[in-house]
Amino acid sequence: TAEGQLAVLAEYNITAASMDCEIRSSMETVVVAQTPQGVPIHFDAEAFKADHLLVCNRIKPHTMFVGDIESGLHKMLLIGLGKHAGAKIYHRAIVNFSFIEIITAVAKAVISKCRVIGGLAIVENSLDETALIEGVAPENFFEREKALLLKAKEWLPRLPFPNAHLLIVDRMGKNISGTGFDTNVVGRKFNDHVATAADLADIKRIFVRDLTQETHGNASGMGIAEFTTQRLVDKIDWQKTHTNCLTAGHPTGAMLPMVFPNDRLAIEAALETVGYVEPHAAKVIQIADTLHLEEVLVSEAYLPELHGRSDLVQLCEPIPTRLDANGFLANVFG
Repeated sequence: TAEGQLAVLAEYNITAASMDCEIRSSMETVVVAQTPQGVPIHFDAEAFKADHLLVCNRIKPHTMFVGDIESGLHKMLLIGLGKHAGAKIYHRAIVNFSFIEIITAVAKAVISKCRVIGGLAIVENSLDETALIEGVAPENFFEREKALLLKAKEWLPRLPFPNAHLLIVDRMGKNISGTGFDTNVVGRKFNDHVATAADLADIKRIFVRDLTQETHGNASGMGIAEFTTQRLVDKIDWQKTHTNCLTAGHPTGAMLPMVFPNDRLAIEAALETVGYVEPHAAKVIQIADTLHLEEVLVSEAYLPELHGRSDLVQLCEPIPTRLDANGFLANVFG
């Protein structure tokens, strides 16, 4: 909604007062053209009134689509400026036509008809910090975004070990990733529940413990995990979650994992499903979320792999798993 978009901006301290300029938020669009495939091109009605348009977005790997262009300036031309109406129709079109066909066709029309004078491309590093900002001329959008995507993939946060029987994710949410937790990190980009040869990680089971406050109940992507807690489920805003997943053409993202009353029971159940390995020998990784991987917890089974890794530092000796009286893990990451 228009009000919801203003509220999200305010959380980042982007307001009319802090920016010293008017902010116009609307879900209204105008259809400016059609793609060669017959897809109507929706464009923000307020932006269409502007004399000039400067497109700004982060360049990063998309959580579902794969190609030379994934998430960045082109996505803003389609999904951001297309608003909800455009997002729905483009995600539907991508089912029938290739991702690259749709984004290049829409971008070409928008750049030519909507007075786009440039783009501001942002690339983040593995510490969730802004690492590169580049101004891009409209005629160079494709080639520069293609090159910057390679840089973004190089700087992508990664798990310390690519294989795990169980990954425990403390929190998920739209402020972390479009799918709640980044499928590029956890290895579920091509299939919600199994790693493929093209994934960077091979995780047997995922247990997600909670939602971030900033996601406001949007649990889009929870269906990628196999296990969760009642605590998370109690925080779900189903309207937001369903709207998000339907718009993205990803209905499985809104499916409920197995739900348990606490962390202890969820972990015990998960470890029963990882194969012929005893719990004490299981490879388990616990992370705060997929944006913050500087420090993680790993089980003792990783000790042989840790030795000889110059890129990793062991911060403490093995300690018992800490659970409170209600069976919940300690919040070690803050």
